[in-house]
Amino acid sequence: MKIFIATKNKDKIKEISRILIPHNIEVITEADIKKPLSDVEETGTTFAENAFLKAQNGCKETGLITIADDSGICIDAFDGAPGVYSARFLPGLSYPEKNEEIMKRLQNADTRKAHYTCAICVVAPNGETFTVQGELHGEIAHSQRGSNGFGYDPIFKVGDKTVAEMDPEDKDKISHRGKALQLFEQRLPAFLKEINNADK
Repeated sequence: MKIFIATKNKDKIKEISRILIPHNIEVITEADIKKPLSDVEETGTTFAENAFLKAQNGCKETGLITIADDSGICIDAFDGAPGVYSARFLPGLSYPEKNEEIMKRLQNADTRKAHYTCAICVVAPNGETFTVQGELHGEIAHSQRGSNGFGYDPIFKVGDKTVAEMDPEDKDKISHRGKALQLFEQRLPAFLKEINNADK
């Protein structure tokens, strides 16, 4: 079975592929199609809404079952921000610079609690769709540590380690994206059965 991953983020492709490939799923990415995937304006107010917009667009342009995710970090002291605006937070800064600015703003905060959220949506050419969501709770560290992650991973701490200090396999087991993908895998067989029945 072929599934198109609607993202330009190479790190997300690696994480999603690591979990899907062992399940006999042929992963198709933008590098495999003839033209670049058009950009999607993320107008949703929730992670689930934005994931659907991206999956719907990918399915329309490729004709394949398409999976897309929308994810971000929600910081308690910032009233849940940056949330769905995580990728657009502090525009013009690199992620290491963003991480330094976040830690600076939290110096006198009463709490450093935060959570990652990931919504994954799959859309089939016949219009069938479903969305799952996973979360990872932790706190913001006092320094950037680790080189295995990306984005905000070097400052997002679970227990004694930041996500960027974890082995990829350990990260997959507990991460927001890993949890969402586990739910996705559970739902997928019934979803495919529905699609097959609808086509008959």
